[in-house]
Amino acid sequence: MSTADDLRRLALERPESFEDIHRGRPTFRVNKRIFAMLGVAGNRSLFPGLGEDGVAVVKLERDDQLNMAARYEGTVTPTESYGHHGWTYIRLGHLDLDSLATVIQLAWANVAPKRLSRSG
Repeated sequence: MSTADDLRRLALERPESFEDIHRGRPTFRVNKRIFAMLGVAGNRSLFPGLGEDGVAVVKLERDDQLNMAARYEGTVTPTESYGHHGWTYIRLGHLDLDSLATVIQLAWANVAPKRLSRSG
């Protein structure tokens, strides 16, 4: 099963990605755009009902979001408020490493400049 450290490593392996902080949470960006965000233990406001640990949010294209949610029901879920914009919860502890790598690649490609996403 995956961890926050796995997400961090996979996200930072993507071309030109970097870690930053947004609203007190670790985020992963490319070209200044967020493609993944980790939850912070003890702060449930961003992730209501999902528990404290092992939760992240990624930004997926709508088709990718719906396909991943169908394949990993209960583990990959569109957010309630911004799901239609691609924001998607993932429960890290319920997702194997290969599946997490796929989700991170899709999220990165969704926001990366086309010059990078063609090569990444």
